[in-house]
Amino acid sequence: MNLNQIHNVYFIGIGGIGMSALARYFQNIGKKVSGYDKTPTMLTDELIAGGMDIHFEDTISAIPADFYIENTLVIVTPAVPVSHSEWNYFIEREYVIKKRAEVLGLITKDTFCFAVAGTHGKTTTSSILGHILYESGADVTAFLGGIVENYHSNLIGSGKTITVVEADEFDRSFLHLYPNIACVTSMDADHLDIYGDKEAIEESFREFADKVEDKTKLFVPKGLDLEGLTIAINEEAFFKAFNIRIENSSYVFDVQTPSETIQNIAFGLPGHHNLMNALMALAMAKTYGTSSDAIVKALATFKGVQRRFSYQIKSDKLVYIDDYAHHPTEINAVHQAVRELYPNQKVLAIFQPHLFSRTKDFADDFAKSLSQFDEVLVLDIYPARELPMKGITSSWLLEKMTNENKKLVSKADLIPSILASNATVIVTIGAGDIGELVPSIKIALS
Repeated sequence: MNLNQIHNVYFIGIGGIGMSALARYFQNIGKKVSGYDKTPTMLTDELIAGGMDIHFEDTISAIPADFYIENTLVIVTPAVPVSHSEWNYFIEREYVIKKRAEVLGLITKDTFCFAVAGTHGKTTTSSILGHILYESGADVTAFLGGIVENYHSNLIGSGKTITVVEADEFDRSFLHLYPNIACVTSMDADHLDIYGDKEAIEESFREFADKVEDKTKLFVPKGLDLEGLTIAINEEAFFKAFNIRIENSSYVFDVQTPSETIQNIAFGLPGHHNLMNALMALAMAKTYGTSSDAIVKALATFKGVQRRFSYQIKSDKLVYIDDYAHHPTEINAVHQAVRELYPNQKVLAIFQPHLFSRTKDFADDFAKSLSQFDEVLVLDIYPARELPMKGITSSWLLEKMTNENKKLVSKADLIPSILASNATVIVTIGAGDIGELVPSIKIALS
């Protein structure tokens, strides 16, 4: 399929973070873009403001008339049910219909592709790498799973020769990609509704890693069971971060590469997990040929990604942070960063579980991770693409937590419950629609 011959691109599920990045890309290269989504969000508001025709009712009559022609590509998200009438309309008329991952595969096949894989850290690592390459003057487009603060977008650049993509393990999507340089940040069990067990997901990551023929172009954390160049903090590795200190609320550190020592790198994102993300991006950019000076300059100016340890309020009396964490390992990383930055302060965590299957598969680990905080409020499970599972509820999860300072709350009661707490550090956590609640929480706390 030749994307140059496509005039119109129609998205079913255009408001998703990955789908909207593709929508922006196609609009940037001159295609006419339209689409459907189930509900309006801040993202769809931005796309509409940018000139895209988007509707929120599944009805064939809402498809713009000029999309009923040949040379229209239809891109569909896996979250859309098979009964969707617009999707079936395009199927019956034999339109070219692709999943997002397949389209990314087509794009990366014709470019020099950096692919960032892993169950955690994909978005931040990809965003840092995209920022480094863009700031260094590379002809890059970075497709991202979050809104990067520097660009207020989930798309960086509009280059035609280099792409940066998140290599998503969900539904084995990353096997559609054609990576030239890649990394695997982690291989924790997740998406067990797709894979069944940890061994199956690890095998899928190995299959992805095998797509990088030159293993000197594949980067992995030291200790991960994959062949590639190793990355580590305070341990011997091909790329090693050391001499780490905190100055003016930012990390400052040195990096030993195979060819030199880069000193006094400043990086503003907290948490050891973000240090690893920065080190991964540095290693990939350095291997590509980006100068050390350009890398250091870009790392110092990287402002972060929305919903990744994103400060909403930061004052002497109160700190409010919002984070996308939806896996126990990610919640542990948030906790580590908060305790490092705000020792001896009371921390309130507000958590919205994401998916019934994930809550079921990792209930004990979720309970252990959440119990580390001083106080916990838990919202109902966000179902996303799933139907409820008998017995799998937030009340059931709450019972497993050892921290007695815990409470199940509705969205309506959330803000009064937050205001009733005397915590000086507040963190909202989750991958569902909790992000839509953040502005109103921020206003209530201000």
